[in-house]
Amino acid sequence: MYTIVDMSEGERRDADRKERVIHTRVAEDLDEEIKRRAQSLGVSVSNLVRNILQNAIGLVEDIVADGAEAVQAARRAGTSPPTASDPRLLGWQSAVLAVNAVCERCNGLLPRGTRAAIALLSSPAPPRFRCERCVEEEPTDHGPQAPHD
Repeated sequence: MYTIVDMSEGERRDADRKERVIHTRVAEDLDEEIKRRAQSLGVSVSNLVRNILQNAIGLVEDIVADGAEAVQAARRAGTSPPTASDPRLLGWQSAVLAVNAVCERCNGLLPRGTRAAIALLSSPAPPRFRCERCVEEEPTDHGPQAPHD
């Protein structure tokens, strides 16, 4: 026996828009953490995982775009030795970042929304950022450093 099903145009569009399912294996600890977080937020595990993936992809795209802009700005500015007119470092101010940045000392990524330090300078200059760890280790150091473990 054959059954012929004729779907309306609206039903076909709805069927085309159905979300896809991704199966993946995760460690037991991660599975438990995801379930705990979902329960505490009052959302399903699938909604939590979907939101995490969407936010992570958006964050990576923002970091890549901001990183490309930083590289282009650095290339345009070129590198020149410090002169007497270069601004003097007065200190570091801790802040929650509104932009993605890169630590000037260890090149660590500093995503928007994280806590980092911004240089307070004696005269106007492009912003300088450091991760909190680099500020604690060497607050007055001006040279690059290897990334943290």
